Amino acid sequence: MASEYGLKRHFNGDAARLIGDRIRAAHPEFDVAGYAAEVESRIPGKELKDRVLVLAEGLRTRLPADYTDAVPILLTVLGDELAEGEGMFNSSWFLMPVARFVEEYGLDHPDLSLDAIEEITRRHTGEYAIRPYVEQHYAPTMERVALWAQSPSHNVRRLATEGVRSRLPWARTLTVFVKDPRPVLAILEPLRSDPSEYVRKSVANNLNDISKDAPDLALETALRWLEESPTPETNWIVKHGLRTLVKKGDQQALAILGATGGEHVRVPRLSITPQTVTIGDSLVISFDIENTDDRAHSIAVDYVVHHVRKNGRSIPKVFKLTTLELGPGERRSLEKTHAIKEVQTRRYYAGEHAVDIQVNGLVQATERFGLLT
Repeated sequence: MASEYGLKRHFNGDAARLIGDRIRAAHPEFDVAGYAAEVESRIPGKELKDRVLVLAEGLRTRLPADYTDAVPILLTVLGDELAEGEGMFNSSWFLMPVARFVEEYGLDHPDLSLDAIEEITRRHTGEYAIRPYVEQHYAPTMERVALWAQSPSHNVRRLATEGVRSRLPWARTLTVFVKDPRPVLAILEPLRSDPSEYVRKSVANNLNDISKDAPDLALETALRWLEESPTPETNWIVKHGLRTLVKKGDQQALAILGATGGEHVRVPRLSITPQTVTIGDSLVISFDIENTDDRAHSIAVDYVVHHVRKNGRSIPKVFKLTTLELGPGERRSLEKTHAIKEVQTRRYYAGEHAVDIQVNGLVQATERFGLLT
């Protein structure tokens, strides 16, 4: 997904003119210049979601006051449906304020708004716009979502799963599904072996969200899906849908994915070079891994960096490394280069950082490096 910072820069007066010019083709009295000037005056200092709201508010004051008259005009800007692989933040990024308009102003007209969200998601996404409808019009919205899960459009099927994710990034948590994710799982059932990669990614992310609040239910569902739908598509969904549990070393999740014998694997050598780094440097993590059993084992190998925080405590971050098959008594050397660079979600602080090598969720070796800032 595009970064919030990268996206926000696009929502300015130029975006308003792009949207306004399209609207004026169906609504000639639309004030494009005034719209662009208002947006430019109001966006300084605002982040992505607030900028998008500014554009939506500008649309509300310039379109017909009756929402039922405004929406058909707004939908004329949508364009053609996106094909598989066309990113919603590429050609159709500018439709974010259109979806926000329906999210903010359409709750008194749920049927019309859900129709609009379906049309928007074919060209962009309705995953954020639908959430207040789940909260305030639960029954009719979930009925519609169930129909969307059967749609011939991969974009609409993807909305059926993405729109009801309990912990969708950049969106408020849907606590109704945190408390009881079973209605969401009912939506996912027909999508558990979907032919579209776009849909499968969403199903996996949704299952991963569920695993954070109801791990036993997620594991039970994953195992049943693999038994009832033994397809490569379902296997991929389950593998990625259980990733948080795998990173936590959940032995049942690892067993479902075929990882076995972690207790028979040891790491006799681990080295980190250089021993001291600064931000912008890279570490080389080198280690040997050995199967001490007389049977072969499929294993998942991760490494965990314990990032020092400002208060001196550390927070572990698991990084996926590889999965492999180790024969009886086999020993193998592995190496990973890890960049020490700040990202939006992580800041580095000086101190001693630990690095673990984790095999099937079990820590088998630990080494340390020093960070200077």
